[in-house]
Amino acid sequence: MGLWQIDTDTLARSRFVLSPFAETFASLRLLHAGTGAHPGEQSWLREHLPGYRAHLAADPAAGPLVAAALGTSWIADFFCPTSSVGESFEDTVSRVRATGADQARDNLRVSLRGPLPAVLERDDLPERATALLTHVWEETVRPYWDRRRRVLEADVVARTARVNQGGWAAVLDSLKPGTRWLGESRFRVNHNAYPPREVAAGAELLFMPVTPRTSWVSWEGRERYAVVYPCLGVLAEGERPVPAGLEALIGTARAGLLVLLGTPLSTTQLVAVTGQGLGSVGRHLKVLREAGLVERRRAGRSVLYGRTAAGEVLLEAAGAERVPASG
Repeated sequence: MGLWQIDTDTLARSRFVLSPFAETFASLRLLHAGTGAHPGEQSWLREHLPGYRAHLAADPAAGPLVAAALGTSWIADFFCPTSSVGESFEDTVSRVRATGADQARDNLRVSLRGPLPAVLERDDLPERATALLTHVWEETVRPYWDRRRRVLEADVVARTARVNQGGWAAVLDSLKPGTRWLGESRFRVNHNAYPPREVAAGAELLFMPVTPRTSWVSWEGRERYAVVYPCLGVLAEGERPVPAGLEALIGTARAGLLVLLGTPLSTTQLVAVTGQGLGSVGRHLKVLREAGLVERRRAGRSVLYGRTAAGEVLLEAAGAERVPASG
């Protein structure tokens, strides 16, 4: 299994950070797979998969390059550098472009576990990788980045609150499939059969949420390590259709909140996901509570809001899509 040895000081200094590059790479993996995990991903794919495939068709090396870089259980190092705190997409992708041709080919052989296809025996692989990643960022991620950033920030709020309530073990156990804090400074990052890695004392340990349902780990030398994980499903899937009849009955904003609250959320998370102001969210929640459609409960230091049975009945009568709870 993939095991990291992490001392308590390094874990205590670890941070949740947002990475435009990680979001872009996660979106590339989704485009490569071509299948969405939920209606939001499926809708996004319908809009952007044709353009992505057209980009690949225009460059005969691009498709084989993506397939080789994603590999089987190891991502080619040069293709997915580990973002640092506050780094822009352009700053991170510049490190892809700066990779030497020999290093790029060596990385791809490792991820493929074998020789390269003839079409990849070339010196411009870093430039082609940069062009592909930039296309994904500019065409499929950047137009949605404002909302995605709010969703990711809401996830960080939720994870940070959980650290404060239950300690790091509770958070690490739920980051993504396969992660688990085993105690005695041992953190299982996945089920892959790789030798344990000792995270050097003083190293930077980062946790990066992404909205596509995918995950990976990466590191830069011995100074920076990252765990990229899918953010809470109810946040990433937040943009769901609201029945017109429900909008007419209780208003667009309140109907949208009611649809979201199939899983309990805090006001901070609702502000992040909807883009509404804190005051507006609070006023709408007050009306929904007084109508018996929403209830609130305390979870540690947080106050969470969720639909009541009456709220469920109203949504069902209006024909809204049911939202299963996710964590």
